[in-house]
Amino acid sequence: MEFQFTRYHIFVVGLLAFLQFTVVLDFMILSPLGVLVMSELQIPTEKFGYVVSAYAFSAGISGLLAAGFADRFDRKRLLLFFYIGFVIATFLCGIAVHYEFLLFVRILTGMFAGVLSSISFAIVADLFPLQVRGRVMGFIMTAFAASQVFGLPIGIYISNIWGWQSPFLMIAGVSGVVGFFIVLFLKPVTSHLDKKTDTHAFHHLVTTLTMPRYLPAFIATTLMATGGFMLMPFGSAFSVHNLGMKLEDLPFIYMVTGIVSMLGGPVMGRLSDSIGKYNMFFIASTTAAVIILYFTRLKTTPLPIVLVLNSLLFVFIAARMISANAINSAVPELHDRGAFMAISSSIQQISGGIAASVAGLIVIQTPSGYLERYEVLGYVVATAIVCTILLMYKVNEMVASKK
Repeated sequence: MEFQFTRYHIFVVGLLAFLQFTVVLDFMILSPLGVLVMSELQIPTEKFGYVVSAYAFSAGISGLLAAGFADRFDRKRLLLFFYIGFVIATFLCGIAVHYEFLLFVRILTGMFAGVLSSISFAIVADLFPLQVRGRVMGFIMTAFAASQVFGLPIGIYISNIWGWQSPFLMIAGVSGVVGFFIVLFLKPVTSHLDKKTDTHAFHHLVTTLTMPRYLPAFIATTLMATGGFMLMPFGSAFSVHNLGMKLEDLPFIYMVTGIVSMLGGPVMGRLSDSIGKYNMFFIASTTAAVIILYFTRLKTTPLPIVLVLNSLLFVFIAARMISANAINSAVPELHDRGAFMAISSSIQQISGGIAASVAGLIVIQTPSGYLERYEVLGYVVATAIVCTILLMYKVNEMVASKK
C-alpha cells in the first residue's frame, strides 16, 4: 500500500530540512571567514584550525553522551532543547571579540549541534515507513547543497560589510524563527516511549554501541565519513593549484555544484525508493569511486570539465548518503533508535575529524602551492568505498530479514 503524505508530513520534512540548513551553514561558514577572523583576532592558522576542529570533536563527543538519553524523552522536546542551545551558542559566536571566547562558544555550539541531526533522522524513522524514507532523506539532505548555494555567499557578503560576526547573528535570527515553528506546530513524537527502554542512560549507550547486529552499520558509517572528509579540506587548493582554476572561478564552481546537488538529491532519493536502497547505494558508490580515481589524477583541466566532474561526484556522494541513511534507519529497534542515530552521528563527526588530519599527513604542498600525492587520497577513499559496499550489503541483508 502506497504511503500517503499529508500536509503535516510535508510540513515536518520542510521543517527538518530548514533546521538542517541552519546547522550545516553554521558549521560551514567559519572556514571561508578564516581570513577575516585571523586578521581581526590576530591569531595564526594553527589557532584558527583549533577553532574549526574543536566544533567537530565537541559535536562527536556530545552525541555519544546524549545517546543514552535519546530514547527516554519526547523527541520534540529533545529537539527543542538542543536547538535552543544551538541558537544561543550561535548568537554568542556573533558577539565574540577574543580568541579564547570564540574557541569556547564554538565548542558549546558543537555540543548542541552534534545531536540535532540524529534527533531529526530519528523523527524521520518514527514518522515515515522505510518505503518512502529515501525521498524524505533526499529532500532533507538538500540542506547541505542549499547552504552552499544560498547561505555561504550571503554570509560572506554581509561579513564584508558588517564584520565576520554578522553571519552568526544572521544564522541565530533565522534559527530562532525555525524554533518558533517547532514550538507551535511540531507534534510530540512519543511512539518509542511505548516500548521498554533501558532506564540507565550509560548502560543503554553501552548496550547499543556494542550490540553485535549494529556493529556493521557503525563501521560502514565510519568508513563513509572517512571518504568525504579526506577530500573536502583540500578541494579548493587542488582546483586552483593542480587543475589551474582561477580563484574567482571557485564561487561559480561551488554554486553550480550546489544547484545540481539540490536538484539531484530528491531525484536520487526517489530512485532509491523505486529501484531499492542498496541497489542505489551500489550504483552511486561504484560511480563515485571511478570519478574519484580519475579526478584526483588530473592536471590542468578546462573549467567545463571540472564543473561536470564536480557536479557528478557530489550528486553520487549525496546518493550514497541518502540510500545509506535510509538503510541504517531501519537497523535499530524502535526503543534503540535515538541512541543508534546519536552514536552514528558522533562516529561521523569523530572519524571525519581524524580522516581530515590523516589526509593532511598524506598530501604534500610544494612552495608553488601544487599538491603532491593527492591521487593517493583517491586510492584510499576508493578502497574505503569498496569496503562500505561490502558492509552495507550485510546491513541491507539484515534489514531485509527483519521484514
